[in-house]
Amino acid sequence: KLCEGVQSAYIGFDATAKSLHIGNLTGIMMLHWFQQSGHKPITLMGGGTSKIGDPSGKNAERNALSDADIEENMRNIQSTCFTQFLTYGDGESDAIMVNNDDWLNSLKYLEFLRDYGRFFTVNSMLKFDSVRTRLERESPLSLLEFNYMVMQGYDFLELNRRYGTCLQMGGSDQWGNIINGVDLAHKADRKQVFALTAPLLTTPDGKKMGKTADGA
Repeated sequence: KLCEGVQSAYIGFDATAKSLHIGNLTGIMMLHWFQQSGHKPITLMGGGTSKIGDPSGKNAERNALSDADIEENMRNIQSTCFTQFLTYGDGESDAIMVNNDDWLNSLKYLEFLRDYGRFFTVNSMLKFDSVRTRLERESPLSLLEFNYMVMQGYDFLELNRRYGTCLQMGGSDQWGNIINGVDLAHKADRKQVFALTAPLLTTPDGKKMGKTADGA
């Protein structure tokens, strides 16, 4: 696919803190080398999904953030983390930043469930590590968090429709969420898209680094 011409790929970053952490550098460098190879990187800011929070690697629900906090976090992340490694602009292989709140905030709940909910099975969603671990530990998993993987899958579909994006990259803990998007694009639009993950950079005790975790 990459030999057919300039392609776009993205990684999603939730704006749950004012900066990213060293664990995110792996993903940023994936986008950096993708651009150095002549392709177009997209940094997707989770202005919408940050209102929920990714349950992956979490034992408890995140604290809710206000819209103002999320906006401030996105501005800080763009200016301090991305521009050092990616070239933004209007060129064919220049990076762009996109906010998923642009489409998630306008979704009508019933219409979304009718059009896309049928493509997700609870059976498969229960098998994802982020869900299974919480259930095994009998830790609460809210319906809000359970919907996160549906929102992330829809992001891939929306970016493919808007920009022809064919690849989502991320850390290995995101494999299940990314595959949701791959399956959704195939089922909803008959499009073939791809997934690529990298090993996580972890804390000394082997846990995933997170923007809201101690020590990251």
